[in-house]
Amino acid sequence: MKQDLKSRIQRMYIQDCTMAYVDVLLLWASILFVLVSIMHVVHDSNIRLIMVISSALLLLFNTASVFAMTKHFAEDKQFIYGMDIKHLDESKSVAADPVVDLLPVSE
Repeated sequence: MKQDLKSRIQRMYIQDCTMAYVDVLLLWASILFVLVSIMHVVHDSNIRLIMVISSALLLLFNTASVFAMTKHFAEDKQFIYGMDIKHLDESKSVAADPVVDLLPVSE
């Protein structure tokens, strides 16, 4: 495999992982913000407990799924990103060629 392709695959993988982890951090921030903001409105301790537990479960499962996804991407990144790069390169070459006409003209 060419070094250029390997570096492109690695760059795409790093970008995807970074965005996934940023999304997880934003989810944590938004859930915690909503939880803290709503606690002064809810006075029933049972409902507060349910809110805390459900928020914790949501954050736990979502964080675990993102870590599992990035682990899977790391294991199969040559296949996943190699195919993406191939399709990106093909679409760029078609878009750059003014002679190629994909839609037939009917008269």
